[in-house]
Amino acid sequence: MNERIRLHEPVTLSSNWYTLRKFTFDYQRKNGAWETQSREAYDRGNGAVILLHNPAADTVILTRQFRLPTFINGNPTGMLIEACAGLLDDEQPEAAILRETEEETGYRLTSVRKVMEAYMSPGSVTERLYFYLADYSAATERRGGGGIEEEEIDVLELPLAQALAMVGTGEIQDGKTIMLLQHLRLQQLTA
Repeated sequence: MNERIRLHEPVTLSSNWYTLRKFTFDYQRKNGAWETQSREAYDRGNGAVILLHNPAADTVILTRQFRLPTFINGNPTGMLIEACAGLLDDEQPEAAILRETEEETGYRLTSVRKVMEAYMSPGSVTERLYFYLADYSAATERRGGGGIEEEEIDVLELPLAQALAMVGTGEIQDGKTIMLLQHLRLQQLTA
């Protein structure tokens, strides 16, 4: 652990949906002086995200669903286009993304390629995301999709070029999706 940080006992502020805690800690500055600081951190668990790509058709599978935080922060419909993603729910990242892919898109995959890990909002959220790519084709087994329980998810198949253009027009604003679309495009350019 970092010897320049001494955590005090955290205080749980909310555990309604996930857990919001207030952390007080002593922090030793570079000049050696100690100071006490407080921050709040939202713990929703770690997650995984995947972009499905059909190399022959150069299409991708994305999802569209209502996201309340975007609605209350200026998205007039609250609908967000994004790559398939979900929480790990005590699974290993690869197992979780295979499950999420089938639940959300209906595609049953047998293999995925991990491309990176990233903290998406490290100033306030503890979540680490595991990023994956996978190929699909017309022959890839597909069942249902659209989410489970209260989820209402639309499955979109778009040309990669169109999805990238939608980033530029603001139709796609989800950070994890933008990262995967750009990663895929960079891979194509350097292949």
